[in-house]
Amino acid sequence: MTGALIIIASFATAFLSGVFGMAGGLLLMGVLAFLLPISAAFVTHGILQLVANGWRAVLHRRYIVWPVMRTYALGVFAAAALVAAVGFAPSRPLLFLLLGLVPLTVWLPRRWISFDAAKPPHAFLAGFTVSGLNLSAGVAGPMMDIFFVRTGLGRHQIVATKATGQVFSHLGKIIVFGAPLIGAGESAMPPLWVFAIAIPLSMAGTVLGGRLLDRISDGNFKRYTAWIVTGIGGLYLVKAGLEWS
Repeated sequence: MTGALIIIASFATAFLSGVFGMAGGLLLMGVLAFLLPISAAFVTHGILQLVANGWRAVLHRRYIVWPVMRTYALGVFAAAALVAAVGFAPSRPLLFLLLGLVPLTVWLPRRWISFDAAKPPHAFLAGFTVSGLNLSAGVAGPMMDIFFVRTGLGRHQIVATKATGQVFSHLGKIIVFGAPLIGAGESAMPPLWVFAIAIPLSMAGTVLGGRLLDRISDGNFKRYTAWIVTGIGGLYLVKAGLEWS
């Protein structure tokens, strides 16, 4: 049953991310945290999202802004090295609290935000902060949006460039949390057959989501994204409260 739920969630959330670029990963992390131990949930989420984001980046590859991504990747690996050195791993209540707080970043007034991912220092900071949050909360899509507000990119460029950035972030998450699991001989990960089914379904969900993306306007894209991730975040805050009560 756990494997079936992971497979269904992988397809549904990949479709959602194919449309909005980040809401699916936020939802999938919560589902996995319900079903698996925290470290195993992080690694499983990293693998599935690496494929989903990687495939989305391939589908929209002509829109990727590569100068941004090269600098962004340096920030990702700096954050991964720091978290690995500290050995941080969130508890279950803290994880759900962070998952609930992450979406609030989409409501920051745009006039407060002066970041521009097209500038190399900002691209490095984006990689470092987004990956750091990814390694503590499991997801960081809304945080990444802060660095794209003033870039003037269209919806396809936003989705493609963010997907590429998330590939680097999820790769760091797999390495940081997967290495200790392998070293300890843990068997909490889902069996290989779950990944064998979930990965192609994630790719299919991404394709279908991309088709819907073509049909919505830039304005609706940004508006719907904000409300969807906020609703998901609200559910996580409730869950965090229940975990601590």
